Amino acid sequence: MTGDASLLTRLTLKHGGYVTYGDNNKGKIVGGDIGVKGNLTIQNVLLVEGLKHNLLSISQLCDKRLEVTFQAEICLIFSIVHQF
Repeated sequence: MTGDASLLTRLTLKHGGYVTYGDNNKGKIVGGDIGVKGNLTIQNVLLVEGLKHNLLSISQLCDKRLEVTFQAEICLIFSIVHQF
């Protein structure tokens, strides 16, 4: 999820729907589609009105067979291609 439409390479407007945050506040979903940050493309990104920080689901990235590694001040996301 992001509140910054400029991170999306393709934007599809959505009418209706909300996300609920951990503190029970809600954000209105206004659009979304494909986001790009550096060399990484992420599909099914939601554009949420008023969201001040980008939120990323680590479990969804792992479901897409990406490797996620955390270090002291950085999070690395890799696309692993196995060759046989």
